[in-house]
Amino acid sequence: MAESIIWLIVTVALAVIEIFTMGLVTIWFAAGAAIALLLSLIGTPLWVQITAFIVVSVVVLLLVRPIAAAHFNNRLKKTNIDAIVGKKLIAKTDIDNLHGFGKVDMDGSTWLAASSVDNIVIHAGEEVRVVEVQGVKLIVEREVI
Repeated sequence: MAESIIWLIVTVALAVIEIFTMGLVTIWFAAGAAIALLLSLIGTPLWVQITAFIVVSVVVLLLVRPIAAAHFNNRLKKTNIDAIVGKKLIAKTDIDNLHGFGKVDMDGSTWLAASSVDNIVIHAGEEVRVVEVQGVKLIVEREVI
């Protein structure tokens, strides 16, 4: 019976940690602890309980967490700089790192731009995709169609 109390405490503690962190990690170990709790209640040996805890926790973490994370994180909206990365823009001028110039238009304003590859010149009017933001400069690459 002492094992059951320990598994109950572990299950609740892990669930509470998950509530405060929302990292979708400890909840899977709480599931493993819950299975170990059920096994302890029916009288299985401690080594079986511990093995079940480890196996269930790891399997559920590896199989279910990616699915759960995709559903929880799909409501997050990118803001500020995060929203710029991946955006498709049109080069306003030639973008030439060797000569140190390049500009793109984004949402009605002009931004400095540089190519992600130094020896590549992107010509005015070509479509580019933002791959990084460095201060006030957008690092872009030619959009492959």
